[in-house]
Amino acid sequence: MFIEQPAIWLRWLYPKALWRMDHHEKAVYLTFDDGPIPEATPYVLDVLARYGIKATFFMVGDNVRKYPELYERVVAEGHRIGNHTHNHISGFRHSIHDYSYNVEKANAYLHTNLVRPPHGWMRLGQYAWLSRKYKVVMWDVVTRDYSKWLTAADVFYNVMHYTRNGSIITFHDSLKSIEKLKSALPQAIEWLLGQGYQFKVFD
Repeated sequence: MFIEQPAIWLRWLYPKALWRMDHHEKAVYLTFDDGPIPEATPYVLDVLARYGIKATFFMVGDNVRKYPELYERVVAEGHRIGNHTHNHISGFRHSIHDYSYNVEKANAYLHTNLVRPPHGWMRLGQYAWLSRKYKVVMWDVVTRDYSKWLTAADVFYNVMHYTRNGSIITFHDSLKSIEKLKSALPQAIEWLLGQGYQFKVFD
């Protein structure tokens, strides 16, 4: 559970970040990290369009540079954009200066006030800097669709087992995840709809 649903102490570490939305509202926030890439993002968009659902895509700036048409499609279809740094860099391996530069470099392509640190980790100084300029969005449920140790059934189970009112659910439109998403994503959406959840994006 430590991995799929962050521990309380981790939420306390970054108190201004969004971990979970209104727990009184039967709604969830689907998010997708690490794209856009042609091998995964179009499939995700097709599934979301089939169900009439909007999501938030935390994009890597360099991927947008390489595949601008995918960024434009995500925007045109009414989804929200978030910043996931330009090169998917780890906060712990970089100075505040280098980290902030990488985020701003990405934002020249992304034009958003939302940011999610890769791996969910950042130095406190980096967090303080991000919080002044951006809305930091973490997660309440991480599906672990990227794990080579998990199957599509495991990913679907994580959604069913850990989702609750206001959950921010994290998938990945990436090479590591796409084969599992082909069955787990529509299954998860249908289950969430069946449970009466609305799908929302961030303001």
